[in-house]
Amino acid sequence: MNLIKLHNKQFKPYIKKEDIAKYVKYLAEEVANDLGKDESPIFIGILNGSFMFAADFVREYPHNCYVSFVKLASYEGTSTTGKIKQLVGINENLEGKTIVILEDIIDTGNTLAEIYEIFKDKKVKTLKIATLFFKPDVFRKELPIDYIGKSIEDKFIVGYGLDYDGLGRNLADIYQLSE
Repeated sequence: MNLIKLHNKQFKPYIKKEDIAKYVKYLAEEVANDLGKDESPIFIGILNGSFMFAADFVREYPHNCYVSFVKLASYEGTSTTGKIKQLVGINENLEGKTIVILEDIIDTGNTLAEIYEIFKDKKVKTLKIATLFFKPDVFRKELPIDYIGKSIEDKFIVGYGLDYDGLGRNLADIYQLSE
């Protein structure tokens, strides 16, 4: 893993794909143990960032499940705009279902707050949140996060679905902004 350049910024190696795979496997096992084999949850990935995480997660999940996606956006460049735009909604009937949101990263909690807002009127049986990465130093909401793969410092990262203005999603490893 070497320094990479995306647009006008340099990124340094941060988390290797082998470690990411361990976090994903851990999360899938935690959710499976919590829900049990008789539950068929709907896993909802938050696009675009979670597409790799969601794919790897459901491959690791040992029981029956459904998969769907919702697209929310709050980033421009390397910082959050603080304004969430719901771009693609849920079409499935979620009433009485167990929903597990698959997030690539939770930082300020603004997107998480929007997720809770979107699902509050859906009459779901249970709503749980699983995030691959969590930035506790900047989390500003009083909202539950049920499963955390890895807590990280508040540095901008790319790779494994995460991007910098559209670039870097295809990287297998995670890279951190180099100051």
